Amino acid sequence: MPVVVLDSAREVPELAAALRDGGLPCAEVTLRTPGALDALRAFAREPGTVVGAGSVRTGAQVDEVVDAGARFVVSPGLSEQVLARCRARGVPVLPGVATATEIMRALDAGVDVVKVFPAGRLGGPGGVRDLAAPFPGLQVLPTGGVRAADLAEYLAVDAVAAVGGSWMVAAPLVRAGRYDEVRRLTQECVAIAREVRP
Repeated sequence: MPVVVLDSAREVPELAAALRDGGLPCAEVTLRTPGALDALRAFAREPGTVVGAGSVRTGAQVDEVVDAGARFVVSPGLSEQVLARCRARGVPVLPGVATATEIMRALDAGVDVVKVFPAGRLGGPGGVRDLAAPFPGLQVLPTGGVRAADLAEYLAVDAVAAVGGSWMVAAPLVRAGRYDEVRRLTQECVAIAREVRP
C-alpha cells in the first residue's frame, strides 16, 4: 500500500497513473499536510484507483475524508471514536496498534484487521510475527519504518495482509516529478509480492 504525503492535488494525476502503471492502483493519503483533503479528492476522481485516508485521529476527520472520497480509513492508534464513526459511515477502518493489549482491545471492538505501527521500531518482520502470533485469524498491515529491502520478509508472515510504505512514493520523488522512478519502484514491489505470494 503506497503511503502518500502530498502538499496539494497538483501531483495526483501523474502519481496515480504511475501507481496504476506500476501495478498498485491504490494509495493511502495521509492527513499530514494542509493540502491532504484536496489531494484525497483528486485521487478519488482517478479512474481505476482505490484511495483511503491515513493519519485519521477523530470522528470529525472520518466525516471529512469519507466526504472527500476515501474508501477506507487508517488511524495511527486505536480510537473508539474513529471506529464508531467509520461504522456509522460504512467505511472499513484499520486502527493502529503497537502492543498485544491494543490488539485485544481492537478484537473486543470487532476489528480483525489492524495496522501495526511503527513496524520498523517494533522489531520489523520478526516483531510483527511475534506480536500477531497469539491471535489466530488476525490480519495486520505493517507500516512505519518499512523498507523495500524488508518487503519480502514482511509478506512471508502469515498474518500480514498487506504492507504499507512510502519509499515508492517518497516526497522528494513526487516533488521532483520523477514518476518514471515511482513506476519502477512500484513494479519492483509488485514483483516481490508475486514472488512471495504467487
